[in-house]
Amino acid sequence: MHTAYLTVLVTTIAATAAVAVPDLVPAQFVLANSARVGVPRSWLPTLAVLKLAGAGGLFVGLLGLRHIGIAAAVGLVLYFVGAVVVHIRARVFSNIAFPGCYLLLSALSLVLSVLR
Repeated sequence: MHTAYLTVLVTTIAATAAVAVPDLVPAQFVLANSARVGVPRSWLPTLAVLKLAGAGGLFVGLLGLRHIGIAAAVGLVLYFVGAVVVHIRARVFSNIAFPGCYLLLSALSLVLSVLR
């Protein structure tokens, strides 16, 4: 279980932090996608900070502050549920797998953090 916990959390931390960077730039594909789903460009820095905070919280959880890690995982689950809902409401299904995969990683991180 410890190996699964470490693997999933490190993967979630790396993936979530990596996906936050294009929001900060902002990358052209982020601008195009946010326009398609109706997310204003002005929200992108805040959304990036939320993702980075989630990744940072998971990292702090790995360092031993378990409750912060659990709270961060809950936050990421809620964030990516929101992302999936935004895609569904906008009827943009061509790339819904991306927030879906991040949601899955976040949910696995939450379950493994609680069970640890």
